[in-house]
Amino acid sequence: QRILRLAEMCRRLETEEEKVLPFYPSSLAEGELQDARRALEETPVEPLARAVQDYVGLERFWQRFNKAKLEEKVLDQIRMALANRNQHLRELLQQYLAGVSLSRKVLKDPL
Repeated sequence: QRILRLAEMCRRLETEEEKVLPFYPSSLAEGELQDARRALEETPVEPLARAVQDYVGLERFWQRFNKAKLEEKVLDQIRMALANRNQHLRELLQQYLAGVSLSRKVLKDPL
């Protein structure tokens, strides 16, 4: 019940795009999708598969969780790329300012 309550709270914070298209499109071909659906409809024989079937209702939760984790990783990579670019721009600015101050000294004190 706690998970359902948290999911309800999170639903209010979703953007319109997430409400309409909450997951990435599947990369499976049509035949693979049909095979997956057929496998899900079959009654499991193994005990572990039967136990997992009790938690099928959490599939949406795990899809959302995995999507959030993927987006977090992407944002970390973007942040690192921006930090590297920022450092590079700072170095260029320092070089420019060092060149400007040096040229002022040369103009004031000719040898």
